[in-house]
Amino acid sequence: MTAILASFILAILNMLVRPILLLLTLPINILTLGLFTFVVNALMLELTTYFMGYSFSIDGFGTALILAAIMAFANMIINSVLFDNKSRR
Repeated sequence: MTAILASFILAILNMLVRPILLLLTLPINILTLGLFTFVVNALMLELTTYFMGYSFSIDGFGTALILAAIMAFANMIINSVLFDNKSRR
């Protein structure tokens, strides 16, 4: 139940807060060729931890950054499997 609630809170934060943060950090994101997006994703995970309280915790920002990279990699794999454009030609 905690994981479902945490994913719901993360989805809400990604819909409302993440676009604003990405817009505000656009110059840094351009300078780092998009790698600063991992930092924004880690901030979203930290905010999720803050709103969940003691039932869900991430040890620190470094752990959140590694988790954000793992989530991005998993998202890339899932999107390539589900939405393969080469097979539709």
